[in-house]
Amino acid sequence: MADLNRKLANNAPGRYYVDDQCIDCDVCRDTSPSNFKREDSGAFSFVFQQPRNESEELLCRTAMDACPVEAIGDDSR
Repeated sequence: MADLNRKLANNAPGRYYVDDQCIDCDVCRDTSPSNFKREDSGAFSFVFQQPRNESEELLCRTAMDACPVEAIGDDSR
């Protein structure tokens, strides 16, 4: 489970975030490219834009559920 205390500084403000457990696997970026980007210098993903509609919300939740190391969190849960 993602840890809010280990949240990466690159994340956009809001409920979804990626923590420092990210292994740069591409799952979130492939699932929700409108919300996740790669930080090339550090080789990890982060939330660059919080979901703006129900479709993006669903994709962020799908990415969170699919993350193999549970590095994506939702701080509203």
